[in-house]
Amino acid sequence: MDIVNKLLEKLKNPVLAAVVALVVGFFVGLMWGWVVQPVEWVDASPELLNANFQREYLRMTIDSFLVNSDTTLALQRWQNLGVNANQRMNEISADPRSQNKAAIDGFAQLMNAAVPADVANPASVEGEAATGGMFPTLRYILIFVGIVAVAAVGFFAIRVLRPLSSKGGTPSAVQQSMQHSQNTEKTNYEDMGLATPITQAMTTYIIGDDLYDESFSIESQAGEFMGEFGVGISDTIGVGDPKKVTALEIWLFDKNDIKTATKVLMSEHAFKNPEIVQRLEAKGELVMVKPHEPVKLETETLQLLVTAADLEYGSGPLPVNSYFDRATLELAVWPKAVSG
Repeated sequence: MDIVNKLLEKLKNPVLAAVVALVVGFFVGLMWGWVVQPVEWVDASPELLNANFQREYLRMTIDSFLVNSDTTLALQRWQNLGVNANQRMNEISADPRSQNKAAIDGFAQLMNAAVPADVANPASVEGEAATGGMFPTLRYILIFVGIVAVAAVGFFAIRVLRPLSSKGGTPSAVQQSMQHSQNTEKTNYEDMGLATPITQAMTTYIIGDDLYDESFSIESQAGEFMGEFGVGISDTIGVGDPKKVTALEIWLFDKNDIKTATKVLMSEHAFKNPEIVQRLEAKGELVMVKPHEPVKLETETLQLLVTAADLEYGSGPLPVNSYFDRATLELAVWPKAVSG
């Protein structure tokens, strides 16, 4: 159920929902078109047959003409082969197994005299373009779309859901973060004299979750989309795996604002390191994260309050308080009071 709830939360993102709908629709369409209600060919023209069957069809046409001498019927059958007629005739004539070559050559001369090769059947030329050219092109398009769809599913599974288990049966970083977020009690803002947020979420980063990237949708009580907010890895320190995250980026998107508000929550070491500060200052306002000290982001019509409900630094050969071992953030959104 945790995975299902997490997936449903992710699908509130319109972009992800559109990608999922596209992929699901593509595979449902393929299933319907190839399994449930496949295309059925009825009374197809001989020009749609493969080369072997076209040659057999032409041999039978010649045999029939030698028996009944019906020029009209023979001409009709000849035209049924479209632009392939002359090529198939040449192949039959050159085949050493063919018997009565005089009759074959005579039939060819009769057909070419009745209908010139370059105008044998204009409609068939169009049909050849539609079938001989369209089908391979359509096949390549379907293959390309299929590859894109599979890649999208893979990206969705890796980027959004992230690995949910680790070797040896021990909980992965993602599972631990989900459990930690669920076990952390959310703030009751009404007890603090504040209005109830329109959206309130808890997210946890735990070392080892190298693809950490959470996003949440903002909707009004009427279900109207108002924007999005989220948090992800902004910067790391040191080398090797897992990543040593030294800064997290918070962002707030407002559909009524052309600019997305961002702030970077930095470790104590990163905030005091001029080189790191210079590297990150272009991403937004830099703030040293402190437990239970809220950080506010504002846009045209929304305001986001971010509070570190739990913060634990990693230990090791890197500088003290330089990277996060665990960081649980509470994010709450309110509509911004309009002045005037």
